Amino acid sequence: LDLHEEFCNILKTRNVYFNPPEGVKMNYPCIRYKLGGLDQKFADNITFLNTKKYEVTVIDSDPDSAIYEEIIKHFRMCRLDRIYMASNLYHFVITLYY
Repeated sequence: LDLHEEFCNILKTRNVYFNPPEGVKMNYPCIRYKLGGLDQKFADNITFLNTKKYEVTVIDSDPDSAIYEEIIKHFRMCRLDRIYMASNLYHFVITLYY
């Protein structure tokens, strides 16, 4: 819930969706995110650090959207992976470790 609220604060709306099912109508601009795995660090055959990896997608009609830049500035462990267009909307995909 903390991550969700941070996204809401960055976006300044409640248009933030965690794993939305296929039929959910999203309002744009929005942030859609899902758990993408776990980054594990090992030492002496023991896991000593587990960090959740999220795939975060900012969806906006503006090709110069500043939302993804705000996310990258806000979180220390993230990177922009790709940008693509679908259904006349721009998708900015970010990998975030949180």
